[in-house]
Formats: sequence, C-alpha cells, structure tokens
Amino acid sequence: MKTEELLSTPRALEDGLDLEQYIIATYTIALPPKMMATTMAQFCAIEQTTGTWIRVPAETEEVRKNHIGKVLGCYEIPNFEYEIPKEVEERLYVVRIAFPVINMMTSKNKFNFPMLFTTAIGNISMGGKLKLVDLQFPKSVLKQFKGPKYGIEGFQKLLGVEGRPILNNMIKPCTGHTAEVAAELAFEAARGGCDCIKDDELIADAKFNTLEDRLTKVMEALDKADSEKGEKTIYMIGIVDSYPEILEHANKVQDLGGNGLLINYLPAGLSMLRQIAEDPSIKLPILAHMDFAGVWYQDQWSGVSSNLTLGKIPRICGSDAIVLPAPYGKAIVVDERFFMNIKELIYPLKNIKPTMPMPSGGITAGMVEKCIKDCGVDIMIGSGGGVHAHPDGPAAGARSLRQAIDAAIKGIPAKEYAKDHEELAKAIGIWGTGKTKFQSI
Repeated sequence: MKTEELLSTPRALEDGLDLEQYIIATYTIALPPKMMATTMAQFCAIEQTTGTWIRVPAETEEVRKNHIGKVLGCYEIPNFEYEIPKEVEERLYVVRIAFPVINMMTSKNKFNFPMLFTTAIGNISMGGKLKLVDLQFPKSVLKQFKGPKYGIEGFQKLLGVEGRPILNNMIKPCTGHTAEVAAELAFEAARGGCDCIKDDELIADAKFNTLEDRLTKVMEALDKADSEKGEKTIYMIGIVDSYPEILEHANKVQDLGGNGLLINYLPAGLSMLRQIAEDPSIKLPILAHMDFAGVWYQDQWSGVSSNLTLGKIPRICGSDAIVLPAPYGKAIVVDERFFMNIKELIYPLKNIKPTMPMPSGGITAGMVEKCIKDCGVDIMIGSGGGVHAHPDGPAAGARSLRQAIDAAIKGIPAKEYAKDHEELAKAIGIWGTGKTKFQSI
C-alpha cells in the first residue's frame, strides 16, 4: 500500500503521528487463543470512530483519513514468538489506540468531555474482557481544563496547615440525623483537632435535614470551635443533586457563608464537577467523593481503571481533594492501585495543579503512622468511626488522631507516644494498629 493509502487504515506507528492531534487510550484485553488481537484491536478502533460491523458507502477514504482510530501497539504478555502452548486457554494483551481529537471537538472549538468516554470506552465496554487503564492527553486538550482551584498547596494555605497531614472527619451516622445533631458532632470533632468536617456522601439537601439549616447550624458550631482551639475548620457540605439544583446549592452555600463543598462526582457527573470547579464565581474548595467508583473499575477485566476513575480524571475536572479507598482500614483495595492513584493526583500534569489525596475508609489512630510513612504529609486523612466511636466522645477521638499525627511527624512509634497520651492509648487499645474489623452489625 502507498503511504497515502496507509493513512486511512486503523493502524499507525506512534512515532509517525502528530500526537497533539490524538488522545491515546491504553487497554488490557483477554482473548481466546486463536483470535488475533491485532484484528480485534482494529475492530475496536473502527467501532469507536468511523465504522461499524460492515463497511458502509459514506465511510470514505477521506473520512477515515481524518477520523479513524489508530492501533499503535498490541503487546502480548507473555510475548509468544514461535508457537502458542496447547495449555494456554486465554491470551493477554496491552493495546494502545489513538483517537483523533477532532472527533471530540465541538463546533465552538471546545473539547466535548462526555464524548471522550463515549469514544474511549463506548460500545466496546460491552465486548468482553476489555478494560481502559490509561488516557494520554495532548497539551491542547489539557489546556481546556482548569483543574483544581486550590489543590494541595491551596488547601494547606486555607487552613494554615504546614508540615503535617490535614485531618478530616465525616459526620456519623451517615444519614438520618438532624441539623442539630450534625452541628453538635461537628463542634466536638473540630474542637478536638479536626481541620475539616465533611458530610457523609449519603446526605445533601434532605427533607429531614435541609442544606440551609445544616449549613447555618454547623458553621455556627465551627466558629465556636475555632475560637476555642485557635485553628480554622472547613466544612465540606454535601450538595449532590440533580441539575440545576446542584448549582443552586453551590451558590447558596457560598452566599450563606459556607467554606467548602462535597460533591459525589460520579453520580452527579464529571461534567458537573468540572462546571462547578471552573465557575469563577464559586470560590470554595471542592472535596470529591468516590462513591459509585466500583461500578466504573468493576473487576480486573472490565470498566475504567481506578487510576483514571479516582485519579487523573477527577483531578483534571477540578477536585481540590478526593476521598480514596485506602488499604489500611475497611476498604478493599490492592496496595499497588492505591499508590498508583496517589501518583495520578500529585505528580506533574502539564497545566493541572495536584489534587490532595484523602486516604479513607475505616482509618483509626493506630493506622496513621503507616499512612504517613507510605503517603507523606501532603495528604488529608479521613476518619469517621475512629472519631465518633471513641469511648470518650468525638473530641477525644479527634485528639487521638492528632496525637497519632504528631507522633508520626516526630518519628515516635504510636504505641510509645500513647504512654503519655490517654486518647491515643484508648484508641489503640480498642482498634489496634491493623485492619478494621466490622463491629456495627
């Protein structure tokens, strides 16, 4: 085939493309032994761009040249060269496909963000053992995203915290409580040393606990706690709702003197997260909650990997901090995935600021030492039951976690530090320093 003819095929060399014109998607795929992966990959590239199961007349060479997806690589693991062993029941591949950016640009020359996932993991998401594990963006696309308003450094400046993790507490119970109860619990947790108080993701503008009533009462309680402890507290209030109510909630929180937002970014929509984060009139930091994420990254052979779901994508959409399932408490997560997700949030990403990771999920004071050792100090540690279930109350629970943070920063083992710190000693005595065990049923 001549060079001009090759341009209209669903194949290319990565070094032969202008990468500024493509978004590169990486997949893991498992296929039967006799199915050719190169053929399957080309089918995916066509299916997600110009074509269907059969060539149609309007899919001209010119259309393909400008809009077809390009298979850049199909790498088998292990990489058989001479023969396929008879005992092999499934062949495993890493596949890279380049999708033309032009397919995702609107008539106003804006990047159509929902079209990204429609393209990269659309119909093919229902095609068997295939998982989207990475997306590589050109500078021209990332420049259209503003990313976090505050990010790690901004969050630390807002709170005046330096050289240690930020401590976040989730109000428990998750839902069903009144605004008065929320205010009382928030006050106790804040005066004990929590830097941030967040609603649980299961409550927003509820009939039994309205957003306006809860915001007013909690902020009054936090003002009182701040004057007592001499530190600032941010309240991340849940605003998730349908459109346009969620936008109205965000503006109402700001108008009523609130100082933070909690957004369940997957149920609410990534585009909604981005819209609120990039709105210049909304100046509040956003904590993104990852509920529903398991539906995205599903299992080892389907969905969208957690490093995209919990890392790169919410970061470019503007989350200042994000709740991450951590391997220390009740969360079920592979250690390597957790650390990969943190990398996606904090390492340089062109024009996008870093997002603060918030390890969470059943974390108690005894786990803080390992958490800081693994993740460093530029994180937010989330603890719900570890604060509210402390035998001496939420204030003592918060103090136990702050004491654990102090011990880790000073390089003193938590058990040793606990000898002179009663709250920490009681927390370790009850929950120890290992994985959380369910006790609430």
